[in-house]
Amino acid sequence: MPARLTVAEYLAYLRPFYPDWDRELEGSILRRLRLPGERRIGDLSHGMRMKNSLACALPFRPKLLVLDEPFSGLDPLVRDEFMEGLLEQAGEMTILVSSHELSEIEGMVTHVGFIDEGKLLFAESMSDLAGRFREVRVVLEESRGAVATQVNAPEHWLGLQTTGNVLTFVDTHYSESGFGEQLAAFVGRVRRVDAEPMTLRAIFTTLARACRDTAV
Repeated sequence: MPARLTVAEYLAYLRPFYPDWDRELEGSILRRLRLPGERRIGDLSHGMRMKNSLACALPFRPKLLVLDEPFSGLDPLVRDEFMEGLLEQAGEMTILVSSHELSEIEGMVTHVGFIDEGKLLFAESMSDLAGRFREVRVVLEESRGAVATQVNAPEHWLGLQTTGNVLTFVDTHYSESGFGEQLAAFVGRVRRVDAEPMTLRAIFTTLARACRDTAV
């Protein structure tokens, strides 16, 4: 965006390029994000420039909006305002977000894909992903120090570790119906089992670590 132009001047420059430019939507975005039309773009803070980018991109109602690390350098309030303004005007638009700030996008995405070292690990709906990953903690009846090294563990159990009589791992295909039988076949009698849902960040770090351990 040209630093010498004001917000209003740059929007006026863009309008003729898009026959379907929505002036009413433009005004709504400016008010919603509290963008000062008379301010030079070069004088805007980083957060205000990000808001201005939305004001420039949304009024022509694109079918696809690509955001690359949109939260970098933004304070929490500006992040919330940015996302609220974006989602409020999204309509039928598809939004593709590339971000390392997984906690910031977890509550807004419908589908997620994980890329590690240029390789797509998987892509699926957020609901399916959250449903099949569990962080498992098993309290055994007795100490089984070597249990984590046994080769008969299911392939979808990652990061097996034992501390005394406590076994921990991540189940990447968790199912209540078959989990108890699998666990009994692997470790025998148990005293207690906790299976907790995982955050998007925890899921990614688990998979990325497993991929690198396999490569080594």
